[in-house]
Formats: sequence, C-alpha cells, structure tokens
Amino acid sequence: MPTILVVDDDAHIRQVITFALAKAGFRTIEAADGQQALERFAREAPDLVVLDIVMPELDGTEVCRRLRRGSHVPIVFLSSKDEEIDRILGLELGGDDYLAKPFSPRELVARVRAVLRRTAGEPGARTDGPRVLRHGRLMLDLDQFKAFWEGREVVLTVTELGILRTLIERPGKVFSRDHLMGSAYESRTVVADRTIDSHVRRVRAKLRAAGGDPIETVHGAGYKLGPC
Repeated sequence: MPTILVVDDDAHIRQVITFALAKAGFRTIEAADGQQALERFAREAPDLVVLDIVMPELDGTEVCRRLRRGSHVPIVFLSSKDEEIDRILGLELGGDDYLAKPFSPRELVARVRAVLRRTAGEPGARTDGPRVLRHGRLMLDLDQFKAFWEGREVVLTVTELGILRTLIERPGKVFSRDHLMGSAYESRTVVADRTIDSHVRRVRAKLRAAGGDPIETVHGAGYKLGPC
C-alpha cells in the first residue's frame, strides 16, 4: 500500500485529500507546514508527496528544494494560484505534476495513480520489456529507478525519467512534445508546451552536469536522443 504525505496548512483541504486517497486504497500521513513535512518525510519515507506551495514556516518550493537534495520522491504540487509562472516554477524545482486549487479530489487521485504507476508504486504497473536500457554512455536502470551517464548517477524525477525512457527506447527518432508527455502524464491530462520544455530543460541540465548533453532539439518538431 503506497504511502502519501499530504502537506497543506489548511486542515480542511488535508481532510478532503486524505479521505479521497484513503478511499482509493492509499495510506496517508499529514503535515501542516513545511518544517513538519520534512520531519515526517524523514521518519516515514513516503512513496509520494502532495505539496502545497504557500505555507508558513517553509513554503512548498523550499521543501521541494530540500527534498531534491537527496531524494527523487514524486511530488505533486498544489497551489491557489494558476498563473503559468507558478506552474513552471514548481516543475523547474523538480515537481512531477501540478494542480491548481480548487481541484477535484478525483482528479488528484488520478494524478497520484499515474505518477506512482510509472515507478511501479501500484499493482498493475508496467513490468514487461527490458528493465535496463542503454545507449552509448547513457544507461537507465528501471528496476532501481536510476539513470547513469558513464557510470555516474543522474538523479531524475518520475516525469523526467519517463521522458528519458521514451527517448532512449528509440534513439534518433524525433518525438513531439505531446508524445513525450504522453509517456509521463495520462492521456486526458492537458499539458502546455512550456511545461514540456521545462521538464526537458531539467533533464538536459542534469545530464550536462554529469558530462553529457545527448538530447537534441528539433525546431518545430520536438526532441530526439542523439549520439551518446
């Protein structure tokens, strides 16, 4: 049973979320502020974090920064703002998905399921096909949910790994933005081009820091994985 950490300073919103998740079969733990979230994350090691952006003590963006220093746990951001800049900021920091308040509890559960499915966090997750993918100096270990460049680990979020997996399965093939995000989001989810570019930009930055930059932009078409 996957464990979900629900972080929001509004007790009513936490109650709505935890009720919906529990009804869907998840175990939930709660935190009312950023500091409490970090403490409960360290103690409970949840499988996914539902994280509000605007909170006392530490806001959601700072909590995300601290979590990302040593964990690739999936993070679904919540915010009362629906401005694109807030959405992009959350994804640039390493979030895997984003929902604006007010939101449907049913949609939140669907997003959580989709993210966990990509990390085998639920029964029925995809298990067919090779579990280790290689292309030159790039390797993905899907069982351990890890990426490596020349043996050096590159820590990716769930969404970032999904994008890179799609590219490495067909090196040289140009994938449209819609196709790439289809590997990371459920088909009914509408994702803006800037959101897709934000995820790809983070993947490229992480690979570049490890010594490589194999993802190529094909203007007007999408992205492809070049020689490694």
